[in-house]
Amino acid sequence: MWRERPLGNLAAINSGGTPATDRAEFWGGDIPWVTPTDITACKTNYLFDTANRITKIGLHSCSAKFLPAGSILFTSRATVGVSRIAGIPVCTNQGFKSLTPLAGTDGKFLFYQVQRLRGAFERYAAGSTFPEINKKDTARVSIPHPVDVSVQQKIATILTTIDTAIEKTEALIEKYQQIKAGLMHDLFTRGLLPNGQLRPPLHQAPELYQETAIGWIPRDWKVENIDAVLSRIIDYRGKTPDKTVSGVPLVTAKNIRMGYVEAEPREFIAESDYSRWMTRGIPNMGDVLFTTEAPLGNVAQIRSVDRIAFAQRVIILQPSHQVRAGFLAYRLMSESTQNAIGRLASGSTALGIKQSEFRKVRIGFPLENGEQQKIELRLESLDGFIFGE
Repeated sequence: MWRERPLGNLAAINSGGTPATDRAEFWGGDIPWVTPTDITACKTNYLFDTANRITKIGLHSCSAKFLPAGSILFTSRATVGVSRIAGIPVCTNQGFKSLTPLAGTDGKFLFYQVQRLRGAFERYAAGSTFPEINKKDTARVSIPHPVDVSVQQKIATILTTIDTAIEKTEALIEKYQQIKAGLMHDLFTRGLLPNGQLRPPLHQAPELYQETAIGWIPRDWKVENIDAVLSRIIDYRGKTPDKTVSGVPLVTAKNIRMGYVEAEPREFIAESDYSRWMTRGIPNMGDVLFTTEAPLGNVAQIRSVDRIAFAQRVIILQPSHQVRAGFLAYRLMSESTQNAIGRLASGSTALGIKQSEFRKVRIGFPLENGEQQKIELRLESLDGFIFGE
């Protein structure tokens, strides 16, 4: 059986405090002191470390409470409702309304419910400079829960198992991302021999390399401005289409991530507007997408044969016969090319790059199409692990 009760009936709610910062004897002690920055920096559900620690006299000098391990650290100002579980005894600053579960309430279950109901807490938040929820309003938010604590525990165990699997997957993806970054550096500085192996490094076989404006690259590679390897740039920046609730999908810079196109946010233009809107050029399967601002430098390829409209800070690159589209996409994603793009960018609030400047970006590439393909396939195989393709 489930029921709903106010949070104040399920947990003790504690505010935090900050010792005087000009008193050296209050700081550098053994008591972990949590700030919202510690919470946002923590990538798991459990917090085990903090950037600052205070002394016992520092704790007694302010309104901070010493919270037991298992307490739910709940941010209550500026960013309301971000939660972590204290893996060790801690105290917090005043930006928290921390929760210590009472008898009959499973802490892990309550943690998941507080996360799920974050919007309810945000609705109570008030403030002209930044939103903040007070202790009274925190306590009044209604929390659905099974009356039987053993049922709460079973639900929490299932959710914890799922979170653990997600964390392991994310750690594996991060590992593959690191492997990919190292491989991209090797592939774009050493290239591949006909047998698919990396060329020997420069110090072992200097005769295989040449020094260029972008650094040492294989001798049988070429360096060009990106403008020289494109047959066309399709640019829809500066135009704002009329959006509809359905129709032809509209891709903006918000959809383009590094290496793929995200479906969200979903926006559309009317089917009847497609031909009129896309007069600057129709993209093809495999064309390279590049974001010119907010964010700058994200790269993906068109993977769909369906009609797609483009707008807002996106340019579409159609390569010439000199480079394969997939190779060009990975070349643009490489650290060295991203750095070159950054050097040509401008803007005080958000960095962006003009098309005239983007055309000056220099890239190195194999003259042999087969080597480009081998590099492309090697990186695609890693992306299969990263993106689950």
